[in-house]
Formats: sequence, structure tokens, C-alpha cells
Amino acid sequence: QDYYGTQLQKSEDLKTNACVTSDKPLPKAVRNALERVHEEVVARYYGCGLVIPECLTSCWILDLGSGSGRDCYLLSQMVGERGHVTGIDMTESQVEVAKKHIAYHMDKFGYQKPNVEFLQGYMEKLGDAGLADESYDIVISNCVINLAPDKRAVLREAYRVLKPGGEMYFSDVYTNQRLSESVQKHSLLWGECLAGALYWRDLYSIAEEVGFSPPCLVTASPITVSNKELEDIIGDCCFVSATFRLFKVPSSSRAGPGQVIYNGGIVGHEQKLVFDANFTFKEGEVVDVDAEMAAILRSSRFAEEFLIRACGANTAPPQGCC
Repeated sequence: QDYYGTQLQKSEDLKTNACVTSDKPLPKAVRNALERVHEEVVARYYGCGLVIPECLTSCWILDLGSGSGRDCYLLSQMVGERGHVTGIDMTESQVEVAKKHIAYHMDKFGYQKPNVEFLQGYMEKLGDAGLADESYDIVISNCVINLAPDKRAVLREAYRVLKPGGEMYFSDVYTNQRLSESVQKHSLLWGECLAGALYWRDLYSIAEEVGFSPPCLVTASPITVSNKELEDIIGDCCFVSATFRLFKVPSSSRAGPGQVIYNGGIVGHEQKLVFDANFTFKEGEVVDVDAEMAAILRSSRFAEEFLIRACGANTAPPQGCC
């Protein structure tokens, strides 16, 4: 709270590039939406990735660790006036910045009434903020779960508030090994999103324990610290910024592997939908998918965008890669 509320006043105050968005070009729709976000909101933004999934019209979205509200105001435009975006953050000054600009953005977007709200609270205790079971289609988070000491509690709460078939789509920092106690207790490295980074294999075990489908890796990029003093403390640990998607798949949707055909109906992704690092769906093309992906597509908001059929007896299921 002190680091993000007092010590940091703008993104340039960060000491590493862990919380700096990559230089990859943004999709045109996102670029246009970002131009309509207030400059103070953008200046106080400390995310590490882009958490704008596809197929968002009329969705209810929860942003964990929403900070100054940049991602919420981007998503506000994507879900439309019939959708809704809730941001929750523990830092009072950040929530104040986000709330201050609600009227400005609703006027800018041409909305009759706000479709965003901001709450002060903890992502490990969403019930304390009044968030009910199965109330959101999507939960997002941008470089914030690493700041929570109890990652299991965060994923448990996200799972609880998601509707059946709902998705957790989030960007965060991961490491190639479990971190030493000296790194974990370094306050600057905590604030810079490194000391609380999860060993990537632990994400898979926690997700399974909570009830999510296995994580689907979307993108990953290495993090360079570029600070000699901090590099000496970190040693040979390697850090990566990665975006994953997890789904709350109901047991009734689980069957065997299948074949799917994308209908090209998602705006901005008409020719192809890059779902994750393993699956890209081109319009009209038959794609063999494993049982897990078939269940995800069948139960989620993507169901209406695909023709899904069971594999024939002679069809071998595809083998996923890690």
C-alpha cells in the first residue's frame, strides 16, 4: 500500500521492467480504446501485460488489483453499456484516482449510466467486499497476484465468484525456481513484483487444487532487472511475465476429445482466433482438440462461436504440449 500509494507516483518511478507492458503493437481496437482513457489513470498504471480477452460483449468482469482503473476503463468500452466492470484494489489512493474519473469516461464513451465501479478491499477476501458466488463471467488481474502472500486464497476466491464456464484471464510474474527467503523478504523486490513471484509449476498445482482446468499459456516474455544491486540479490533466478487463462469447467461439460470449427463470429478475430500457445482456430477449419479444450469451449462464452462434435472412433485425440 505504501509503495503503490506513496512511493510510486507514475510508471517511470519503477526500478525494474517487471511491471512494464511489452512494446508489442496493441490491436487497433485496444489502441483506440486506450486513447479515450484519462491521462492520470494511464500515468498511474503499473501492469505487466494486456488482459483484454476476446468475446466480451455484455460480460460482467472483475478486475483484481485494479489500481488506477486503466484496464477497467478499457474493458468498459469492450463489454458495452449492457456489460459491467468491477475493480477492487487494496490501496486507497489508487481507488480514489479510479473513482475520480468515472463521470469523465462515461461521458467520453457516450454511456447513459456508469458500467464501472471501484471497491477498496482485498482479492483474498472478496466476500468482505460483498461479491457474491457465481456473479462474474470473467476475472482478470494484471501483475498483482504476485503481491498477495496467499495465492491459493486469491484463486479460490476467483473460482467462487465466477459463473460455471467462466474464465480467469490474467497476466503475472513467474520464476523458474522457488525464491530464497532473503529475496522473499526484500521489500523493494516485493513492490517491484519479483519477490512474490510464483514458481511456475506451483501455478499448475494450485489451479488444480482449487478446481480450475489446467492453465492455458497465452503469451510469455522474459523480464530483465537491469539494476546491479537487485541483480546481486536475485542471483540466478529467471523471471518471466506470462498471461494464462483458467476456466471453471462444470463436470456436466466434460466428455472426450472432439473436433471444432470456428465460425469467425468474434469481432476483431474474424479470420482466426489465437486462443493460447497451443490452439489457433481459423474460420471454417476443422481442428482436433483434446477433452479439456473441448470441455472449455463447450461450457464457456465461446460455445456459440464453435461447432463442436465428438471425435469418431478412428480419430486419435491430439497431444497437448507443455
